[in-house]
Amino acid sequence: MATIISVHSFRGGTGKSNTTANITALLAAQGYRVGVIDTDIQSPGIHVLFGLDEDHMAHSLNDYLWGTCEIEDAAYDVTNELGTPISGKIFLIPSSIKAGEIARVLRDGYDPGLLNDGFQRLVEALDLDVLMIDTHPGLNEETLLSIAISDALLIIMRPDQQDYQGTGVTVEVARKLDVPHLLLMVNKVPQTYDMNDVGKRVEQIYNCPVAAVIPHSDELMALASAGVFALRFPDHPVTAAYRQVAARLMG
Repeated sequence: MATIISVHSFRGGTGKSNTTANITALLAAQGYRVGVIDTDIQSPGIHVLFGLDEDHMAHSLNDYLWGTCEIEDAAYDVTNELGTPISGKIFLIPSSIKAGEIARVLRDGYDPGLLNDGFQRLVEALDLDVLMIDTHPGLNEETLLSIAISDALLIIMRPDQQDYQGTGVTVEVARKLDVPHLLLMVNKVPQTYDMNDVGKRVEQIYNCPVAAVIPHSDELMALASAGVFALRFPDHPVTAAYRQVAARLMG
């Protein structure tokens, strides 16, 4: 049975896609076959981190949702694009970056139920050990469906008052959906903060375990999504934090 992990945040700009990509790469480096699906259809971007050029996307998640291909036809083996040999496999299912197709989603919508059918088909067709779901920020029907079928949910937040409030809503919803394994991650924390205090405060506020508190990193910002940080900087403290999160999610 594959482990399904959703990575979510109430607001954009939390580093959700970067975190998803890094956890995916670290799990694949352990030998797992990992699928990662970009369900942030309105503002896709995780394909950039895995070096998948839009010109090479014959199919995307959008095509599956509109019935023009099977979901496995939109899966790309990006393992060799990472620049670092790993023992596992990464299959990426991107959303379309074409303006016309994004506009079509906004205008016409799609059946969110197809996503869940697609998740199960992907697991079987690609013989996956793990399926990572990069969700759309906020709470909508497809996000709720993704969370509901997940074995683990990682909610990412920043130490920002707007994030504190929105995260509270997301935690409450996740508990109502009976997510088996719920974790928080505090990201982009200023170096002037006490990381331990931040983690303890967040755990107390939400009565939920914090997998890691990750400080702001100039090296991560400088990479500017041109690759997966954990593979480029394997000995960096941020990479150690990502490993901790990956272990907690699989545990």
